[in-house]
Amino acid sequence: MHIQVVKSKIHRVTVTGADLNYIGSITIDEALMEASNIIEGEKVQIVNINNGERLETYAIKGPRNTGEITLNGPAARKVHRGDIIIIISYASMDFEEAKNFKPSLVFPNEKDNSLM
Repeated sequence: MHIQVVKSKIHRVTVTGADLNYIGSITIDEALMEASNIIEGEKVQIVNINNGERLETYAIKGPRNTGEITLNGPAARKVHRGDIIIIISYASMDFEEAKNFKPSLVFPNEKDNSLM
């Protein structure tokens, strides 16, 4: 039996931009992606702390150490610059394997999205 478990989480990061005219995705600072073990193109869930919105999209790399968190395309309608969000990815794995799996959890500085 396989189950879905949290693989990666960037907890309470600040949205720096919303670009409605981009084709889609979320742009994430490359350093945050590496620290959280999220790869480019990976499906992620976005949870907006400010308004309760939840959505799914895919991750793309932003410039390293800039703190960029930009929602692109239709997702831009679900957030505002300055909103606090949680970015989560999941993995499917065997039930027994999941018991010992440790997710990559990142808690950046909310003021500038830097790693602490």
